[in-house]
Parts: sequence; C-alpha cells; structure tokens
Amino acid sequence: MYVVIGVLGFMIAPLFELCSLRGIPWLKRLIGVCSVGMIGYAIVMAALSSPKLVMPAWVVIPGWLILVLSVFLLTYSLFIDLPWRKTYVDSGPGGSLIRTGTYALVRHPGVLWFALMMVGTILVSGAELMLIAGAVWLVADVIYVVIQDRYLFVRMFPGYADYRRETPMLIPSRRSIEACLRSLK
Repeated sequence: MYVVIGVLGFMIAPLFELCSLRGIPWLKRLIGVCSVGMIGYAIVMAALSSPKLVMPAWVVIPGWLILVLSVFLLTYSLFIDLPWRKTYVDSGPGGSLIRTGTYALVRHPGVLWFALMMVGTILVSGAELMLIAGAVWLVADVIYVVIQDRYLFVRMFPGYADYRRETPMLIPSRRSIEACLRSLK
C-alpha cells in the first residue's frame, strides 16, 4: 500500500508544473503539498515496516551519513539553488532557468539525491519493503523528470532546449562536474 501511495505522489507531481503554466497558484501549492506529503508519508511508513533485512549492524553508520548527506543535497537543490518563492508559491513558471550549482551538474539533480536517500533509508531502516519501494519510486521519479524534461520545461523556460544540449539529464559528465564546481565557488 505504501508503495502505491508513493507512486501516486509522483504521478500527480506533473500537475504542479501544469498549474504553473496555467497560472493557478492555489492549486499549484495544493498539488505540491499533496505530492510531497504522499511521497514523504510513504517513505516513512515503508521504512518503519517489518520484516527487516538481515544486515550487519555497522551498515547503519554509513547509512546515516548517506541519508543526512542526501537530504541536505536534495534540500539544497530544490529549495536553495531554485528561487523558492517563484518556484513553489507564485503563479506561473518559476522565473528564469537555473544553470548553476547542482543544476550545472545535471538537469535533474533531485533524482540523484533521491536515489542516495533511498540507499541511506534502506541501510538505516533495514526494512525489506524499502528495497522494492525505493526501486519503484526511483523509476517513478525518473518517469516524472522525463515528463518535465520533454514536455513541460521546454514550455516553461526559454533556452531549455540549449540547456538540454549542454547539461546531462541524470548522469554527470566530467564537463558537468567541472561546471558545477566552478559555479559553486
């Protein structure tokens, strides 16, 4: 059940951008809260589920390090690199296209940090359900960003086609790593 709730959270997420395009700020905010709430609830509940995997106790320590780092990076990419108010509160698209910081690394850095967060959550919780749920939610997240990348962002941001040619979608390249490091200085 928790896996389905998380998938539904990813399935309604593209409506957030559609509401931006249509200029419906109240619905944009409602969908954003519902999507994040469903995904967050599903993650917590799946992590707390039983039965547990048989793992050595020491994996919890690197699990916590990975989890904390990934939550920091996800928060940084989604709420610091992007202009918070324009992206999540105001009507219309979130302002100008961001090509610096973690968005110089890949076009959708949140997917990288989400994948790390799933690994950390599996190691910390030891929940068997997280193995399946994490993989399913990662696939759902990739489908979501493909929809953003191909159909929504090209309509929302002038210059997005050039950004697609210059910056990898999900897997950093040597050039994109260098561009990210340069922009963070």
